[in-house]
Amino acid sequence: MLFLVILGVQTLFAQLSTAMKIHNGLIQGKQLDKTGVVVFKGIPYAAPPLGELRWKAPQPVANWDGVRECVTPPASAMQPKPRPMKCWTKEFMAPTEPISEDCLYLNVWTSAKKSSNKLPVIVWIHGGAFMNGSGTVPLYDGEGISKKGCVFVTINYRLGIFGFLSHPELSAESDLKVSGNYGILDQIAALKWVKQNIAAFGGNPDNVTIAGQSAGAMSVNALMVSPLAKGLFQRAIAESGGLFTNEIGFSKSSQDAEAEGKVALEKAGIKNISEMRKKSASEIMSVSGRWMVIVDNVVIPPFSETFENRNQNDVPLLTGWNADDGVYFGPSPDVAMFKNDAEKKYGAKSDEFLKLFPAETDDQAKESQKIVTQLSFGLQNYIWAKQQNSNGKSKVWVYYFSHIPPGKPNYGAFHSSEFAYALHTLKYWERPFTEWDYQLENIMSTYWVNFARNGNPNGKNLPLWPQFNENKPQVVEFGKKVNAKKMPFQDQLKFMENLEK
Repeated sequence: MLFLVILGVQTLFAQLSTAMKIHNGLIQGKQLDKTGVVVFKGIPYAAPPLGELRWKAPQPVANWDGVRECVTPPASAMQPKPRPMKCWTKEFMAPTEPISEDCLYLNVWTSAKKSSNKLPVIVWIHGGAFMNGSGTVPLYDGEGISKKGCVFVTINYRLGIFGFLSHPELSAESDLKVSGNYGILDQIAALKWVKQNIAAFGGNPDNVTIAGQSAGAMSVNALMVSPLAKGLFQRAIAESGGLFTNEIGFSKSSQDAEAEGKVALEKAGIKNISEMRKKSASEIMSVSGRWMVIVDNVVIPPFSETFENRNQNDVPLLTGWNADDGVYFGPSPDVAMFKNDAEKKYGAKSDEFLKLFPAETDDQAKESQKIVTQLSFGLQNYIWAKQQNSNGKSKVWVYYFSHIPPGKPNYGAFHSSEFAYALHTLKYWERPFTEWDYQLENIMSTYWVNFARNGNPNGKNLPLWPQFNENKPQVVEFGKKVNAKKMPFQDQLKFMENLEK
């Protein structure tokens, strides 16, 4: 009888089902109706970062007995209460409940029929300025893209002060002798979990694509330069974001980060890290500061220098930006304000700037400001494409998303409007989508899965997407149609790039 029971369990796990064995124990997922996709939500990939584990590198998960139910969305990382804002409606927001420090979980969607299928794996890293967001944002649902033949993973990681506080005491106690970047270390721990466990879900641990938008794209940039992430992924997708320049202000040096962390505690009347660890999560959230990625030369080395020295994790790259990235991050200036700001920022080069970004009327100033804010994101992806093209062996593909989602209010092709098309999640977004929207969704998500599978987005029945060549740069534009074209705003991009040299 015992032999028959053991044989039955072995047979159960020989085929992919809603129950399976991973490194830490047995888990139970959920079969989605009629789709053939199985989803597992809330799988722990690291120990809860609570108490003495606050502001430490992620620690291993403890094994469990019995079968762990993984059918409920996990808690999102500590953050201000998610609130829709302008174009970013509830579909872009983390669930309001639960939110907790105990947040190091991931979700997996798989369409594999057998654990031996070796499907390509996409690990999605959410955006949110390293302050907000979650792997369970509605528009990150993995069912649609998994149906196209991949295993799709979303992750949570520590945010804000919990994920990026740096302080001399924390550096002194760390084995790495640096502090901050706990959110990035969480991402690396999640990738290690994928390497160890994803085969059980029918995924190929040697064909992993890291992908993300906004702060998620910046995270992909960080992982592409991090020596600690070497060998954990084989492709990279970055949508509207990077960290090659400080144009959008999401990175700082370790010296600045430590000094700012020390001042933040002093202003809050907190004597030391030991006292800080005794505070409640809400008390810690009240400590003011600007928490971001830290160039510490250990977890994250300098971005451009790493590429120029050809020390990056050299993998195929798909990257691009949106026609209205960043437009609604600030008010539109009039002529006088635009020209005054140009003189302050660009000095002797302001005349050259104003030729490329003219402002002879208020409408012209508004349009030029729109382009400047768009390119504050696009510049990162443009430099990234050039750096990989010049200093890597792996190929690069660049896109330009200009399609305006239908409905009102009209925010243009706004920041983050592209990823629902790429992830095949339009059905979760309350807008009056047209037949073209659904065609575009199918085209983009097919490109993304092709890239994850082969390191090349091209495939049958798709418009040709030319490989990036910096001497004659082209993009595929996702707009009123899908076609290859000359990269937009090349002169403006070159001007902005030269300012960094």
